[in-house]
Amino acid sequence: MRAPLVRSLLAHEWDSTYADGIMISDAPDNHFELDSRAAIAFNHSMSPSPAPAVNLWPSAEHALDYLRKADSIPHRVEGEATLLEFMPANARRILDLGSGGGRLLALIKAARPGGHYTALDFSPTMLDTLRKLFASEKDVAIVAHDLDRSLPALGTFDAVVSSFAIHHLEHERKRSLYAEIFNLLAPGGVFCNLEHVSSPTTKLHEEFLTAISERVEEEDPSNKLLDVETQLTWLREIGFEEVDCHWKWRELALLAGTKPTSKSAP
Repeated sequence: MRAPLVRSLLAHEWDSTYADGIMISDAPDNHFELDSRAAIAFNHSMSPSPAPAVNLWPSAEHALDYLRKADSIPHRVEGEATLLEFMPANARRILDLGSGGGRLLALIKAARPGGHYTALDFSPTMLDTLRKLFASEKDVAIVAHDLDRSLPALGTFDAVVSSFAIHHLEHERKRSLYAEIFNLLAPGGVFCNLEHVSSPTTKLHEEFLTAISERVEEEDPSNKLLDVETQLTWLREIGFEEVDCHWKWRELALLAGTKPTSKSAP
């Protein structure tokens, strides 16, 4: 029944990003909001560990430039549609890490209505966009939090999702974040990460940049790209089951895993 709406939203102009410290406040119209900090975006870099301190996402100019490009990312809609396939039908508490402009969360709300949704980001520009987009929706909590820091206490979730955000973290922090996500999930809960990953060769990376109409000198220095298999291995080691890369186009990939139910847990 909701398929036409989901297809329409997939074509709309929204996107994802990520968030530090936590402050709870009441927003207008009883809209519940949590404030902290984080940043995300679709960025590009071949180096697995560019300058550790670089993060351009607090910049309004950088965030707005990403939002302008969001809908033009090739094959993005395919990855988002695949992510929705792996969202549990009964998911009611959903956390979006790196919500950006709210694109992914809006899709999820259309596909899994009637739930409680938490959007986490740290870019001031992205947070402002989220507040405007969901201003009248009481079922959405907005959290400002820097993913470089441990996640705040947010309760448990049936699903945790992310879109083009986690690749901005140092590799060690990526792994520890995956463990924190595992602990946030209820038994049987799902983690779906639509991510920008590294290419195995420089040539393939350059071809990817050409495919998205970007030049090497335009790559985002905030990127810290990592290969798919390393991340899948981490998820398995942490305890996720049914771990796989369900969709991939060049450097865009959907990585997912499920937290065991109490019966299947070791």
